[in-house]
Amino acid sequence: MENYVYFQGKKLRCGYTTGTCATAATKVAILVLLKKIKKDEKFVKLKVPAGETLTIPIEKIEIYKNFTKVTILKDGGDDPDVTHGAEIVSKVSFRNDKKINIFGGIGVGKVTKEGLPVKIGKSAINPTPMKMLKNVAETLLADKIGVDIEISVPKGKELAKKTLNEKLGIIGGISILGTTGIVRPMSEESWKSSLAIELKQSLEINDREKERTAVFIFGNRGKLYLAKNYPKREKQGVVISNFVGYMFDRACEYDVQKVYFVGELGKFVKVAGGIFHTHSRVADARMEILTANTLLVGEKIENLKKIMDSNTTEEAIKYIEKTQVFDLLAQKAKIKCEEHCRKNGKKIEVETLILSAEKKILGKSENFFENF
Repeated sequence: MENYVYFQGKKLRCGYTTGTCATAATKVAILVLLKKIKKDEKFVKLKVPAGETLTIPIEKIEIYKNFTKVTILKDGGDDPDVTHGAEIVSKVSFRNDKKINIFGGIGVGKVTKEGLPVKIGKSAINPTPMKMLKNVAETLLADKIGVDIEISVPKGKELAKKTLNEKLGIIGGISILGTTGIVRPMSEESWKSSLAIELKQSLEINDREKERTAVFIFGNRGKLYLAKNYPKREKQGVVISNFVGYMFDRACEYDVQKVYFVGELGKFVKVAGGIFHTHSRVADARMEILTANTLLVGEKIENLKKIMDSNTTEEAIKYIEKTQVFDLLAQKAKIKCEEHCRKNGKKIEVETLILSAEKKILGKSENFFENF
C-alpha cells in the first residue's frame, strides 16, 4: 500500500490490520460466489475506516461446491508486529435466508473475561472489524441473500502466545483488530517525529489570532467523538497515541499556549498518576491508580476490590458508583500535564476530556468546554 510516515528523509511504509485483511478476503469471497470476479484475480480494493481506499494483494482463492475460501496475507508495513505475514482466511457460504452470520474459526480467540469490547463466549473480532465485515456483506448482497462468514487464522493459536491475549482472557488464538484499518510503523522515533511535524503543521494551519491552541487525541475514539460533535476541532487534532510526555515537550518547544486533551479512561488514568508514556510495556498501574482515586471519593470497599481485580478499565466502570471520580481523574491529568510543562519552563493551560468506550463523556476538567 502506498502510505508512509517519514523520518530523517526515510520513507517507512504503513501496513493494514487483521480486520482489513478479514474484510478484504470476505469481499473477494462474496464477489467470487456472485460470479463477479474470477479465480485468477490478484488484487482487491477496500475502503477502510481511515477514509482511504487500499489495494490489497490476494494470496489465494479456493472455490468449492458450497463455499469459497480466500486468503490474504497480513502486511504490517516496515515495522511489523507478530501477525505480519500471517494468513487471514475468510470462508463464505450463502444462506437461504437473509441473515449475516460472522464468527471466528481456527486461530481466532474466544473471549473469556469481562472488560473487553466483545462479549464473553464470542469470537475475538473487535467492533470495528465486525462492522467492516457486515458493511461489505450488506453492500454486496443488497439484502437479497444471507451469508455465513468464518474468519480463521491457521497459525493464530501459535501467534497468540507472543501476545497478551491469554492475560486479557482471549483464549485459543489472536484477535481480529483495528480501528482505522491501517497499521502505522511502530518505530517510536520515526512515529514521534512524524507527530511533531503534524503538530507544527496543525498550529500553522489552525492558528486563530495567534492563540497557539493544540488538540491532542489519544486515538480513534476521541477522533470519532470530535468528528461527530466538534468537526473543526477534529481537523485540528493530533492523534498522539502513547507519547504524552514527548508531545507536551513539543508543545512547549512550539510555544503552544493551550492544549485540549481528549481520550479514553484507560490512558487518562495513567496520566493522572504521572505516567507520560502510556503503553502497557512501559507502565501499567491503571487499576491501582483508579482504585486509589475511587477510594478518595468514598467508593464502597466491596466495589474497590472489584475495581482492583478488573481486567480492563471498561470493566471497572461497572463497579464505580461514585462517578465524580472521573472528573477528579480529568482534573489530576490536567494538573500533571501543566506541571510537566512548567518543568520545561513553559506555562501551558491544559483541559482534559475523558470518554467511555461508547464515546460518551465520563469526566472533564472544569473549564474544558470554555471557548471550545
